[in-house]
Amino acid sequence: MASAPEKSERNTNLTYRPDLDGLRAVAVLLVVFEHLRTRVTGGYIGVDVFFVISGYLISSVIISDMTSGSFSLAKFYERRIRRIVPALLVMILVVALLAYRFFVPSEITAFAWSALAAQFSVSNLLFAHQTGYFDAPSTFKPLLHTWSLAVEEQFYLLFPIFLVVVRPRAARRLNAAIWIVVVLSFAVACIWVRRDPTVAFYVAPLRAWELLIGTIVSQRFVPAIHNKVYRNLAAAVGMLLILVPGFVYTGETQFPGLAALPPCLGTALVIWTGETGTSFIQKLLSFRPLVFVGLISYSLYLWHWPILVFQKTNLLLVDAPMGSKRVQIAVFGVSFLVAVLSWQLIETPFRKGRFRPGRRSLFVVSGTAFASLGFVAFYMIVTNGISSRFNGEALEVSRYTSFDPSQAYREKLCHLEPDDKFSTYHPDICLKNDPAREHYLLLGDSHGAQLYLGLSTVFPEINFSQATVAQCRPFVTPAVNAKPDCLKMLEYVYREYLVHHHVDEVLLAGRWQEDEIPELEHTVSWIEQHGMNVIVFGPNIEFDQSLPRIMAISLRDRDSSAISRHRAVQPQLLDRKLALIARNEWKVRYISIYEDLCEPARELKTNENFETDSKCPMRVEAGVPLLFDTDHLTPRGSVLFAEAVRARSQFP
Repeated sequence: MASAPEKSERNTNLTYRPDLDGLRAVAVLLVVFEHLRTRVTGGYIGVDVFFVISGYLISSVIISDMTSGSFSLAKFYERRIRRIVPALLVMILVVALLAYRFFVPSEITAFAWSALAAQFSVSNLLFAHQTGYFDAPSTFKPLLHTWSLAVEEQFYLLFPIFLVVVRPRAARRLNAAIWIVVVLSFAVACIWVRRDPTVAFYVAPLRAWELLIGTIVSQRFVPAIHNKVYRNLAAAVGMLLILVPGFVYTGETQFPGLAALPPCLGTALVIWTGETGTSFIQKLLSFRPLVFVGLISYSLYLWHWPILVFQKTNLLLVDAPMGSKRVQIAVFGVSFLVAVLSWQLIETPFRKGRFRPGRRSLFVVSGTAFASLGFVAFYMIVTNGISSRFNGEALEVSRYTSFDPSQAYREKLCHLEPDDKFSTYHPDICLKNDPAREHYLLLGDSHGAQLYLGLSTVFPEINFSQATVAQCRPFVTPAVNAKPDCLKMLEYVYREYLVHHHVDEVLLAGRWQEDEIPELEHTVSWIEQHGMNVIVFGPNIEFDQSLPRIMAISLRDRDSSAISRHRAVQPQLLDRKLALIARNEWKVRYISIYEDLCEPARELKTNENFETDSKCPMRVEAGVPLLFDTDHLTPRGSVLFAEAVRARSQFP
């Protein structure tokens, strides 16, 4: 007979709590609404809510079984397989079919690696290493959302083993042991989010404290609330701690770490207050429609992201811009419908009911599906994304979707990415003077770095220096949200280098925004006041998707009209406005890529109604696109632009 459990290990009431499904609904809706570009800008905290709920429920089951002497690792992992694997594998299969139809070879290969990573529950580690500034955006990663499943599975691979080993030897100290792990994991996460936010976001040990907060609640390591007034107050505070970050946090919020604490504590409060009675919040969360959303929350989470990805990349559902009401309604509606079907036809049969397979059948079916999908992914990889489906030029163009510009930009030498340290910049090389040649200093973000290769190649008689940082506009007064090493670069250039060194021309290039025009004007004025000339480069040609991708699909499908449909209008409108201001008001030289490379636009009406159907070259030559992504010149595109600058005698 098993001995009586220690007081600190008493299990919570394992009867069904509908409010927890309601809380799941809140979590998944936060995530979905953020992805749909609604006002829920911090909806990613919904994943943290899931982590706490999961930690609460799973630890309740594990420790309850251990207390009764019925726990086994085989039974536990069987439960996890029934809960997670069937719907996950079906989703991956459907995404594989869509990827085959809509993706270019490099994207298919990337998908195949992510499919393997998702199957082996290591996708968080894969995506943690795919975070370069020019890496494929999340738009083209339909399995990106599986990172959170990987974090959970890695945690639950080790947590039961930890309990099996530790609990029998130190049952009375289990409370303290879990608290120590929570504090250590949280402390390291707070430190690491400043050093490497990507690793802090994806790596399981730095998220473990979130799941263990659920364990703390499930095992009543904190006193219960029996007073009804206090219980209602605590539940209300808990819900506010979830909802407020959901609406206040943004993509710029330093997360996780300290910022993850409010939603995690809020979730713990809502769960905790339901341990000893009901509250107004519990009643709200038990509302039947909300509970139903909670029941299908896993499937809704699984399916909404790939549906959204293929809507973004291929207009799968409706022909409308992202963020529009049509897209939001279509993606949410289809995701909800597919989630209901997935819950009814896949999730539920594998977990309960007359068709529930036995353990042996479950392992055979899951193993067969696992192996089959693994073979498909392997085939995609060894055939280079099934590249035989594309003709020669389309294949050449598509290879630029994975182009690495680091050498052309002189990264970690003269150009820094957002998370690079200023100490990696080499002024002795990048700002070296040559008395025999005129000295031009190229300042800017990545739109400045893209110009260096072309200008230095086409104008060998000029000595070009370079000081560029991605996502760092070259303003004398930096933006308030500028990163520390962006600030260090601008401080060095404007407060030290240009004060003590004269250059013949300062070239300003950036991915300008209209609200930045006053700051650009201030910067131009500062440079001129210090006795130097200024040349401003206008906005780049831009597309809403990677140009090589659009071109490859256009060549494959023999549909040239697709390219012009994807060209962004706003950069050309801004270019026209900046050209008028720079030349007529600031009286400085202005160089426009639209004027140099594109045929003139149709009749100009007003600045507000400026037509942008001018024809711009999309390729430098056969197989070589002008851009390697949505808005950065390829090396040969940079040379083409520089040749146009020379042909028009735009440098003094």
